Amino acid sequence: MRLLRFFRPSHQHTAFSATLLLMTAITLSRVIGYIREAYIAYAFGAGQQTDAYVAAFTLPDWLNYIVAGGTASITFISIYTRFLAEKREQDAQKTFSIIITVMTTVLVAGTILAEIFTPQFVGWMFHGFTPEQMQLCVHLTRILLPAQIFFYVGGVVSAVLLSHRLFLLPAFGPLIYNVFIIAGGVVAGRQMGIASLAFGALAGSIAGPFLINALGAAKIGTGYRPSFDLKNPAFREWVRLSIPLMLGVSLVTADDWILRYFASSGIGDIARLNYAKRLFAVPIAILGQAVGQASLPFFSRLFGERKFEEFAATVNGSVYRITAASLLMTGWMMAVAVPLIDLVYRRGHFTFADSESTALYFFWFSLSLALWSSQALYARAFYASGNTLTPMIATSLITLASLPIYALFFRTLSVTGLAIASDVGITANALAIALLLHIRGMVPLPGMNWKELGKSALVGAVSGGLSYEVMRTISLDGSRRADLLALALGSLTWAAAVAAGLWLLRSELPADLRRKRSAPFQGMAEGQAAETMATGKEP
Repeated sequence: MRLLRFFRPSHQHTAFSATLLLMTAITLSRVIGYIREAYIAYAFGAGQQTDAYVAAFTLPDWLNYIVAGGTASITFISIYTRFLAEKREQDAQKTFSIIITVMTTVLVAGTILAEIFTPQFVGWMFHGFTPEQMQLCVHLTRILLPAQIFFYVGGVVSAVLLSHRLFLLPAFGPLIYNVFIIAGGVVAGRQMGIASLAFGALAGSIAGPFLINALGAAKIGTGYRPSFDLKNPAFREWVRLSIPLMLGVSLVTADDWILRYFASSGIGDIARLNYAKRLFAVPIAILGQAVGQASLPFFSRLFGERKFEEFAATVNGSVYRITAASLLMTGWMMAVAVPLIDLVYRRGHFTFADSESTALYFFWFSLSLALWSSQALYARAFYASGNTLTPMIATSLITLASLPIYALFFRTLSVTGLAIASDVGITANALAIALLLHIRGMVPLPGMNWKELGKSALVGAVSGGLSYEVMRTISLDGSRRADLLALALGSLTWAAAVAAGLWLLRSELPADLRRKRSAPFQGMAEGQAAETMATGKEP
């Protein structure tokens, strides 16, 4: 009976139970996300149609990023929660209504403009597309654009549920979204082609992120009354905090857009890069989401209580653990790239040649796993201090400075160069934020456990190299048997080498990873749900 109560939408979770629920939801979300990508690879392969489909998400993502910019998760939820804590529920409801009214109006206007100018945007962004691809991309983009309205409204409504410690419905919104994409292809794929996926995504944005959260909010009595009270103090505070997030363009988000821009001239290049990047996102979620996105509320509490030394130690400790684990994982990912990609994606229209190209991109993406994980924690340290402007300026400048690097590497190394340029860009992004925190005296770099990070880097490199050499004894000819054998031997060699290396170097990492910490459990509830579940999107 207690387990059934745990899965009731009206159940108010503790931090621990919310952690378990959200970890379950994230695991399921990754499984469904894999099934989604595997189905797309099976049904449509990596060709011109798939390129157009992946590219079609770019303009909708731009609209959502420019107008919404993560504001539902980072700024609104903190204001709404503060009002609830102060027993000012009427003010909380009023702020909710104003933000929904104003931003929905802005998004509707933005969607109409984007629908009108879609052909011009696609022609500029994807200059390498054929006329047929251009036409298909315009069609798919126009289908997907209205979904951003439902993503945003659903995100704000889910933030209300999270503020009331109601986690079930926001947690499963992304699952419903992905299921609808797959269902769209299965039900209407033969009649509508790849457009069936776009219609599935639109329907999923309504059913998952929006409708399920709206029904949950209605049940707890959340009221909505249209209001354009732009002079409301809480609304103005929300605008002040949100503008930096709306105006800034972090490479974390822009990387996908830049990759698509340069890769548009080759057939299937956008699709193969996307398949590699989506699989690369799985370890980022496993290593980073459980601790990284959980950290914002915990960091905020320490900073708000002016426990600055504990704040710095907590940030450095979190970065150390996630970076060290990422360095070890990188060795395995780079070594087993070919059999892993082939097992995950090759079926239907996705060929072994597609697997080899995708594996090469995955190999280079994997090199930056530690940087992707650590930069997320460093950024949250800034957000915890209430400073969204400094990281926005720094990351936007880095994004602009990275564009020539992408262009240079693409000209010299073709599509593989784009994956390498992505590594260079995210390295600069992570180092810049870390240095800014150090210069401001918030998170001193000497407080990092550099000795243990060095041990992890060495063990990761050696274990990955040994794993790769063992796998070379197996001829990867496209057979499932060879893939499974290579993956098994490579993984066992890597695991044994990691265990032996950490033991020989007397590394403290295993003990540090096993040690129970309060941060993940206290922060997971609000932070992880707010940033991942409130958007309703699963990459």
